Amino acid sequence: MELGLVGLGKMGGNMRERIRRAGHTVLGYDRNPDLADVHSLAELVGKLSGPRVIWVMVPAGEPTQSTIDELAELLEPGDVVVDGGNSRWTDDEKHAGELAAKGIGFVDCGVSGGVWGLENGYALMYGGDKEDVAKVQPVFDALKPEGDFGSVHAGKVGAGHFAKMVHNGIEYAMMQAYAEGWELLEKVDSVTDVREVFRSWQEGTVIRSWLLDLAVNALDEDEHLDELRGYAQDSGEGRWTVEAAIDNAVPLPAITASLFARFASRQEDSPQMKMIAALRNQFGGHAVEKK
Repeated sequence: MELGLVGLGKMGGNMRERIRRAGHTVLGYDRNPDLADVHSLAELVGKLSGPRVIWVMVPAGEPTQSTIDELAELLEPGDVVVDGGNSRWTDDEKHAGELAAKGIGFVDCGVSGGVWGLENGYALMYGGDKEDVAKVQPVFDALKPEGDFGSVHAGKVGAGHFAKMVHNGIEYAMMQAYAEGWELLEKVDSVTDVREVFRSWQEGTVIRSWLLDLAVNALDEDEHLDELRGYAQDSGEGRWTVEAAIDNAVPLPAITASLFARFASRQEDSPQMKMIAALRNQFGGHAVEKK
């Protein structure tokens, strides 16, 4: 099929390549002309045959809103817009309503995979009407990991981003647990090789995971994380997860504590946050701050 892809950064650029490898035609637009196949949204829409599918991979908030506003004036009834960024699920409901007024479909899609997605595939959680999802399905199939899992129609509009938000909240808590254990191991005199303890956990233990593998990668690059400052940013989903828990009276003590721990990292040089920063860099290519 043909796909228009808006936003060709770390995620979008690799997604374009993976979809092309599956045999589909992808035209990409980015504000950076060195990355783009076309040089405006109007040119992008004009070069695609209807019914068009436009996948938006730009930052949440105003960049996504302005992109959808412009597409709403360019697209035709029967076309579909996919928001694959990290938008809040409440924005999805707003965008779907705005586009529906013009006969344009909308699908929200939470995407997980970071800088590893090109080779390993992307876990996809999407929400929207079955008819709109069906128009995008070949792209979902191209992006997902090999095998039977890694892709789900989570429900109505907003369900995809809500599911991805909860996924990221769980990720916060898992990273925090590894970081706390690492700091305690580093603190005691009796454990003389913390990195190899972490490596030993990769086989046969109940806490083995891809995050643990990435922690070992980070320790192989910098055994005691001496080159990192103990500062970790939060990208929004953790806060939204805690807010949704409050709205629905669901207790999330571990996820909430992990979010607050990141806030603490901005007040002092936290050893735990060195590990959090290293893991975010490993799986998502997120920037780290050097001493």
